[in-house]
Amino acid sequence: MKEKLYTIPVNDAFDSDCECPICIMRKTLENNAVEFTMGPSYMDDDVRAETDKTGFCNYHLGKLYENNNRLGLALMLKTHMDKTIKDLESLSAKKGKGPSLFKKSSEVTPVKEYTDTLKNSCYICNKIENMFSLYIVTFYYLYENDSAFRDKFKASKGLCTEHYGLLFQSADKHLSAEKAENFREELNKVYFDNMKRVREDLEWFIDKFDYRYVNEPWKNSKDALPRAMIKTNSAFEADK
Repeated sequence: MKEKLYTIPVNDAFDSDCECPICIMRKTLENNAVEFTMGPSYMDDDVRAETDKTGFCNYHLGKLYENNNRLGLALMLKTHMDKTIKDLESLSAKKGKGPSLFKKSSEVTPVKEYTDTLKNSCYICNKIENMFSLYIVTFYYLYENDSAFRDKFKASKGLCTEHYGLLFQSADKHLSAEKAENFREELNKVYFDNMKRVREDLEWFIDKFDYRYVNEPWKNSKDALPRAMIKTNSAFEADK
């Protein structure tokens, strides 16, 4: 099948030698989102309006700081703080019913509602999720229409547990009932075979700490621990 622009990132992820191509797809999106945010776009009015409104989660704020565009980050945080101060001054000044807005009230105050919303919002997360959903659609499109990609998927090193669950759950949304059932059978084989492969490598890694095996070869177990962390917690794959 001839590659189209939107299929390239998905194919590239499954071409990579990794324990979870879906993790690679997400990490690529994250890197692109950070670079975009810290590039010239931070001066764009539309981008700044959105970052002023949503802010950033702790994790991605750290990633933006690591980018070393300290002036750009300072400007974004300054105008975000301006909006936060303005909004919360207005909300906190609102009068409640009765002698006290807060006394004996089980209702969530507008201030708390605002701060909770802000706590759970992130400009980078939003950019990642919007594109990631399109990548998942593309994954199923390739699986259904490209036999070479289907073979590539079946020959892959599998997925992390989180993304195994994602594909298992979303199959019905993108495939017919019969095709979804067949896909899940293939998905199960890819996932469980490779989970067991890494689990066996991890077991040998543990055995190598036993004096009885000290002179035995490491086989494929030297990097078993980080690979197991990828499989169980989606960790590290993105940072390789």
